[in-house]
Amino acid sequence: MLQITPLHPLFAARVTGLDLRTPLAPELRARIEAAMDAYAVLVFPDQALDDAQQVAFGQAFGELEPDPSVVGDDKRRVGHAAMNDISNLDSAGRILAADDRRRFNNLGNLLWHSDSSFKATPAKYSMLHARVIPPHGGETEFADMRAAWDALPREMQAKLFDLVCEHSLIYSRATMGFTAFTPEELARRTPVPQRLVRRHAGSGRLLLYLSAHIGEIRGWPRPEALALVRDLMEHATQRQFVYRHPWRQHDLVVWDNRCTMHRARPYEDKLYPRDLRRVTLRDSAPTLEQPR
Repeated sequence: MLQITPLHPLFAARVTGLDLRTPLAPELRARIEAAMDAYAVLVFPDQALDDAQQVAFGQAFGELEPDPSVVGDDKRRVGHAAMNDISNLDSAGRILAADDRRRFNNLGNLLWHSDSSFKATPAKYSMLHARVIPPHGGETEFADMRAAWDALPREMQAKLFDLVCEHSLIYSRATMGFTAFTPEELARRTPVPQRLVRRHAGSGRLLLYLSAHIGEIRGWPRPEALALVRDLMEHATQRQFVYRHPWRQHDLVVWDNRCTMHRARPYEDKLYPRDLRRVTLRDSAPTLEQPR
């Protein structure tokens, strides 16, 4: 029997009583979607999924993103074209060298972000499954962007409501000092516009759509824009808005990128393997085309 247990006063919950290796009945899928609208982050423990089962679970909720965001993957380690390899391993299963540019790019996951906000149609759900975890560290933190919006003064809400930001993977990696993109990778990372304030379709609540991928605000001088974004980031990631997830093997964590940010926490990635795999659902349309 499906059971939902809150993990945080504002959002996030644990879901037990399901075996996600088998197809979901329509009523269970509807209950999970309703729980996602309410909690935004759901933790499904003890789900020993393989790649095909994880992909099938994702497809039950919508269209998967067809092009995982990769840097320098001449040979993919995971087989499914729509699966993101969230690991510190190369295609032979070896820990990436300390100076490997894939490792440097992966350090961008330590920044607060929303998956695929740098794509014209950004992400809806992300579904991350733990296959191998290090002995300590490597947690993932999530921030509730609906609660962060609600806590802003009305004057600030009015100031932000109509702003449009430019997002690109280039912007977020540059803040980490990583600029080693190939010409082809740069061509795929042209900045895209996203609303700073969105309305979450499932709950009807307004939210801040923030991400480390923001590099500009349309019509604003860049220093002023980035100062505002930094202030908003600090506001939105105060401890009362954040749930930290300590990973256990076979956890599947599903989050709604439309109303949360997340970041990885450090671990000894030069010593211990960490193998997590993610499938990501596309949103319905670019944010500028979505109703508010």
